[in-house]
Amino acid sequence: MSTIPQPPKREGGSPITKRLTPRDIQARKNADPIVCITAHSAPMAGFMDSHVDLLLVGDSLGMMVYGLDTTVGVTLDIMIAHGKAVVRGSAKACVIVDLPFGSYQASPVDAFKAAARVMSETGCAGVKLEGGAVMAPTVEYLVARGIPVMGHIGLTPQSINVLGGFRVQGKSGAEAKALVADAKLLADAGAFSIVVEGTVEPVAREITKACSVPTIGIGASVGCDGQVIVAEDILGLYSAFMPKFAKRYALLGEEVSKVVATYAADVRARRFPAPENTYGAAPAKPAKKSKKR
Repeated sequence: MSTIPQPPKREGGSPITKRLTPRDIQARKNADPIVCITAHSAPMAGFMDSHVDLLLVGDSLGMMVYGLDTTVGVTLDIMIAHGKAVVRGSAKACVIVDLPFGSYQASPVDAFKAAARVMSETGCAGVKLEGGAVMAPTVEYLVARGIPVMGHIGLTPQSINVLGGFRVQGKSGAEAKALVADAKLLADAGAFSIVVEGTVEPVAREITKACSVPTIGIGASVGCDGQVIVAEDILGLYSAFMPKFAKRYALLGEEVSKVVATYAADVRARRFPAPENTYGAAPAKPAKKSKKR
């Protein structure tokens, strides 16, 4: 029988019902590092919930779950479906959902419509959107209307076609200066935290020092106020590409393959299902001893 993760409980046995909020995350600036990881399903959210501060329903699920080449093809309906699952599967972590490509860039009004839908239909605590200075007015518009926003600067995967690939950001002085300015503008606009992705280490440190809200690094710097990683990368469940900034803590994909191979062999040899795996099966009778002559 499969084990379904249960919400974490206090010592007395009562479930933990108070989630971390965007305000709690924002208060962690220059404090204990914020632990964030992506989650795309209720079971995975349940396994990770008690260990992390923030569960990000990232549009990286386009590659990890749906086999897309980039995040650009992910839709709002897909994000909402997975956001619902992660909220249902967790009890403690703050849950943030990515706004997908095309759902917020046209105008602040479009962004509000998408974000309001995400929050009302999933029950998440806030949304994440990509972009620096150009998105600051949208962030301000959303926050003023009750939508907590996590920013995202540096390597922004939704802009991969403009960037010309997954290119590390901040290598030039001009890029570094622009990224620091982006972070400040997003913080001033009301973002409660900012993801800094694929940015050279010294620049990520500079951004963190200059920014008034927590920075959450991915391929950035250990000096950021927290770290986020794609769960499938550290679990060894995605083999199409392995980014330099990810660390493999397990090779679960190989284990899955071994388990399924064993199962297939048992089925083909008629070892599965055994009597204990079926309903109403008569117990196997011991073989009769042959009579001596």
